[in-house]
Amino acid sequence: MSVPRRFAALVLCALGACLVPPRAQALAFAELPPEQQTMLDELEHRSFDFFRDSANPANGQVPDHWPRDRGDYFSSIAAVGFGLTAYAIGVERGWMTRDEAVRRTLATLRFFHDAPQGGARDATGHRGFFYHFLDIDSGRRYGGKSWVELSTIDTTLLLGGVLFAGSYYDRDDAAEAEIRRLAEAIYRRVDWRWASPRAPLVAMGWTPEAGFIRVDWRGYNEAMLLYVLALGSPTHAIDASAWRAWSQSYDATWGTFEGQEHLGFAPLFGHQYSHVWIDFRGIRDDYMRRHDLDYFENSRRATLAQRAYAIRNPLHWRGYGAELWGLTACNGPRPPIRRGQPNPYAADAPPFYGYVARGAGLRGTLDDGTIAPTAAASSIAFAPEIAIPAIAAMRRYGEPLYTRYGFVDAFNPSFTFADRPLRTGRVVPGLGWVDNLYLGIDQGPIVAMIENYRSDLVWKVMRRNPHIRAGLERAGFRGGWLDEAGH
Repeated sequence: MSVPRRFAALVLCALGACLVPPRAQALAFAELPPEQQTMLDELEHRSFDFFRDSANPANGQVPDHWPRDRGDYFSSIAAVGFGLTAYAIGVERGWMTRDEAVRRTLATLRFFHDAPQGGARDATGHRGFFYHFLDIDSGRRYGGKSWVELSTIDTTLLLGGVLFAGSYYDRDDAAEAEIRRLAEAIYRRVDWRWASPRAPLVAMGWTPEAGFIRVDWRGYNEAMLLYVLALGSPTHAIDASAWRAWSQSYDATWGTFEGQEHLGFAPLFGHQYSHVWIDFRGIRDDYMRRHDLDYFENSRRATLAQRAYAIRNPLHWRGYGAELWGLTACNGPRPPIRRGQPNPYAADAPPFYGYVARGAGLRGTLDDGTIAPTAAASSIAFAPEIAIPAIAAMRRYGEPLYTRYGFVDAFNPSFTFADRPLRTGRVVPGLGWVDNLYLGIDQGPIVAMIENYRSDLVWKVMRRNPHIRAGLERAGFRGGWLDEAGH
């Protein structure tokens, strides 16, 4: 695209039109003005520093939320997966030596390989899966609490980082050879068939107290990666019919929202997480072939739709617009209100929430004015022409929104109540409610997706992974890099 045409495309998008062919709009990192390149490099670096500074170097545990200013403090296994990915990115960017990344990665993989598995309430995992939240020091199930489930999706996100490490560290030395051996062993041990009590679908989780959660992963959401890994397992693979069973309800969420025809999922994390590790550009399953689409373009359309929703701003929240948008799972201002206590939020219409999966889509919208910077920032690989201005707009708020570790988890310009109890964060005059925490599962996609936009690094590494390829092919994906010679 010529410079005048590219400029026209950006102007149209700024007006909410986005009328040019979607793929023609993509701006390469090298084409950006130097100040934008510097801005993205700084955000990626600061977000990477979250993992470098918050992780427990002895066992690799990464906190669910940080800093440690609340009583409920624990590791998130999904955040560990993002951390394993971030360390290698830090190596490529010169923010961490390869030796340091190897030491951290080895500590992490040794822990998960050797940690206690079994049916005990305080084990680390069972049948190759791991509990969603772990004690950050001991690595055991957090508090032995019955509400902490053996999570199939969070184990999947951990495995994304584990397999990435196994493919990235490819040097012929003892330490990197051990990384490869441990990564392979951790993945091969996961018993996907056991986690499929209603075969061929995979259950959301299990606890020793209550057994399997009575809900399976189906439809379109962040669990695409789960089924790719479950289908690609060389030891405990589920039946190939699982992808068809998983996708058979797609039509219920296919449609046009805010001018974009796509497969819907209201919070943007569902359009981002699997794309951290899998390059869906140009590869298609049966459903996407019927719609002449791929999942990358689908996520791009979902991103454009969210921005268009913010421009329309049907609930009239403060600040929403072409450069301030982004709904996904994140913290919010409202604390839990115990039964029998006065509820200072009772009269709010629409209501405010605490941690919840915010989103806007064809089949439902949950929007209380809370914006999560990760929603726009982690969409940069899909739609840089709208994500970069959003990053710049949020960055201009400065402290306390943009800090030493990048963006805090969320903020709400419409929440200006200085006299109400808060779940986290504080109310800042002129800015509204601003969180004071970072969430690992929101920081991780920022690091990885900026890097994928800049260099394709994670995608290129994972295209070499035989288990990713096997899972995609068993799910019926064809085309693009899957058909390239040399694989």
